[in-house]
Amino acid sequence: MNFAAIAGCAEAGVGCLGGDGDGSVQVRLDPAVKIGTAKVFAVYGKGGIGKSTTSSNLSVAFSKLGKRVLQIGCDPKHDSTFTLTKQLVPTVIDVLETVDFHAEELRPEDFVYQGYNGVMCVEAGGPPAGTGCGGYVVGQTVKLLKEHHLLEDTDVVIFDVLGDVVCGGFAAPLQHADRALIVTANDFDSIFAMNRIIAAIQAKARNYKVRLGGVIANRSAATDQIDKFNDVVGLKTMACFPDLDVIRRSRLKKSTLFEMDSSPELDSVQAEYLRLAAALWAGAEPLTAAPMKDRDIFDLLGFD
Repeated sequence: MNFAAIAGCAEAGVGCLGGDGDGSVQVRLDPAVKIGTAKVFAVYGKGGIGKSTTSSNLSVAFSKLGKRVLQIGCDPKHDSTFTLTKQLVPTVIDVLETVDFHAEELRPEDFVYQGYNGVMCVEAGGPPAGTGCGGYVVGQTVKLLKEHHLLEDTDVVIFDVLGDVVCGGFAAPLQHADRALIVTANDFDSIFAMNRIIAAIQAKARNYKVRLGGVIANRSAATDQIDKFNDVVGLKTMACFPDLDVIRRSRLKKSTLFEMDSSPELDSVQAEYLRLAAALWAGAEPLTAAPMKDRDIFDLLGFD
């Protein structure tokens, strides 16, 4: 079956929506397909900023707190759950192709994999380059999980989403999320991308329950630029993770940080993840942020 033929807005319960922003044509998922009672977080940030590392370790932190966790990778690269499962698992799109997109033929074990400390892992994948919409993929993934009753016993769902937000398709997880978290570094490009993500979340918040939860500073010894931006737009930094070599090595070893040999600096990072998970479970205060104009960001950052 031709993926492009099925991945358009009008297919498989996915519709188009023009009310999410001026001139927008956003993807709307089937309103009947809802995740349920789990707390749902969508993790965004500039490409390469460490969203998958952050998401996977946050998933483990939730599991260490006794929560039943499901992580959904939403990137064609499908490596979100790599350190949890120790492999690149087949994507939902991969397995749908094997049954000619007859979803009723799939079993949970065809697309759900158990990772470290019981974290359940799914890789939604994405359409081939230039052929379809990521919103279809997210919609089909949640629909499959719902049909197989895999969301009923889940406490926390984490969507790990493709880098920069440029289309309604990859903003689709925001239609399911309670809180959106933005991973950034203390540099101009990461903060510039964060500003665009704020705008996307603001657009989705008009029609959905999603709200900004806060900022996760990653690979950053200092946060002065992040703090300066947060003060202007109305954001807060929820956690800060330094640029440590052990974090890089954990990816190479296909391991989460909670599986690496103990050291004072690693223990500190683990404690920060556990603190962040506890704070999110207790309830992240919804934030109302106003994105800046591009020119204003250039004027704000990098100058004394």
